[in-house]
Amino acid sequence: MEELLNQLLQSDTESEILEFKEARGQYDKNKLGKYFSALSNEANLKNKTCAWLLLGIDNNKQIVGTSITDAQLNDYKAEIAFHTSPSLNFRDAYRVDVENKKVIMLEIPAAPQGIPVAWKGHYYGRDGESLGGLNIEELERIRNQARVFDWSVQLVRGASINDLSEEAIAKARVQFAEKNHSLKDEMAKWDNITFLNKAKVTINGQITNTAILLLGKAESEHFISPATSKITWILKDRDGIEKDYEHFTCPLFLSVQQVYGKIRNIKYRYLQEGTLFPDEVNQFEPYIIREALNNSIAHQDYMLGGKILVIEREDGVLTFSNSGSFIPRSIEKVIAADAPENRYRNPFLANAMVNLNMIDTIGSGIKKMFVIQKDKFFPLPEYDLSNQKVTVSITGRIVDVNYARKLAQLPDLRLTEIILLDKVAKNKPITDPEVRQLKAKKLIEGRKPNFHISAGLAKGSGQEVDYIKMRGIDDDYYMKLIEDYLLKFKKGTRNDFENMLLDKLPDVLSVVQKKTKVKNLLQKLKTQGKIETDKKRQWVRRELDEI
Repeated sequence: MEELLNQLLQSDTESEILEFKEARGQYDKNKLGKYFSALSNEANLKNKTCAWLLLGIDNNKQIVGTSITDAQLNDYKAEIAFHTSPSLNFRDAYRVDVENKKVIMLEIPAAPQGIPVAWKGHYYGRDGESLGGLNIEELERIRNQARVFDWSVQLVRGASINDLSEEAIAKARVQFAEKNHSLKDEMAKWDNITFLNKAKVTINGQITNTAILLLGKAESEHFISPATSKITWILKDRDGIEKDYEHFTCPLFLSVQQVYGKIRNIKYRYLQEGTLFPDEVNQFEPYIIREALNNSIAHQDYMLGGKILVIEREDGVLTFSNSGSFIPRSIEKVIAADAPENRYRNPFLANAMVNLNMIDTIGSGIKKMFVIQKDKFFPLPEYDLSNQKVTVSITGRIVDVNYARKLAQLPDLRLTEIILLDKVAKNKPITDPEVRQLKAKKLIEGRKPNFHISAGLAKGSGQEVDYIKMRGIDDDYYMKLIEDYLLKFKKGTRNDFENMLLDKLPDVLSVVQKKTKVKNLLQKLKTQGKIETDKKRQWVRRELDEI
């Protein structure tokens, strides 16, 4: 990072993708958001993966240092995530010490292909060093990317059919025949070039990026550089420590099966409970692994130069991650629509994968993943769409048998409602309309943002204790504990009462909220005339004759 900082400082001037700010102790969040939008959009237009905003450097490119703290940075990040559209954030924030002066290097991701980045509803850009609105021509140029540019259809100069794997082509023929039964006899007369043209992997015998990606020999990967054709499988133990890994490259048509073979899909045995649960199932349904992995290949943004990650944890969680924003914007939108998306990042690649029986385009794949997990009473797939990545985590076990059984006894619950309950259980935020939807069916209680499952849902599911822990007990109970403490020990500080009560207060509250609750309880007792503070600012009971 020091070397990169020196390179940026040696540039002749600031540019559309580079900005210096003095920011000795803080920086205006609204200006920061405008620069984020502008630099992100300009990086896209200049075909760069990122832009840089450097704090602690004045207009003369002299390092003056900044004292901005991690807490301030987190505040900036929260503001950026909340007010940008689509929701983006700094890819990373690096601290570099130069002669005892701190410089913060904020890495800003380029706007996604076809989607300009707005700050509070306005699009910003740069004209040299000047910040201003993104002009109409540039705005349309970004928007047209989704309709015009398709990396996967581009022809590869210098490549020929000899750069493709014969084994991969042979197996691709089998899958194409499986998908197109009526062409089985005719296929026997096709040479490889004819087959690849028919499968829409090549164009008039010319090799495409898609052909190298799916069917290329391992040594042919260099043809698509700086893009990469890599899947990395990593095995981690329960503590997140890496135990094993392996890299897979093109042909990805064959690598998918090899990656699948690395995943230890052991049998999961349910506790017997009448006939509600089957005796034994796979931890991970083969369909889910296939769908998640092939989706990662089809929707990866190869222009970002990233690789696909498959992380297997020994505690029964499988995670798939690929570079690039999620074009439908939200998983809820995909579930509700239950229809194919009207545009793809790599349409030529997606079409080839359909022809080779790797994916389908009816749009129900993600919904089917949710339904499979629901029917097995496993936690639903969890998506993270931040930082220009799509990450999905699949849990291959029941986290709470009683809770799963209770959900199974509520046949009126729709999939969308189960997804929302899953969010509540994981302390994820839900919108006001979603809150009203769940409260109308008496499925949740509490106040925003601290919701928890309702008493009705807790009753009979073995979650009564958890319900009380989340909802909490009446204030009278906590105040009685405070009075008992003062009766026995005569005096106490707020810290004493926090130590006594924090683990008894509702689990739905954060530590800060619990401490505020203790403060409010003490004030309530004081208002009631039951306690007061002495000269040392310690709490004591008021004597009866003083009341």
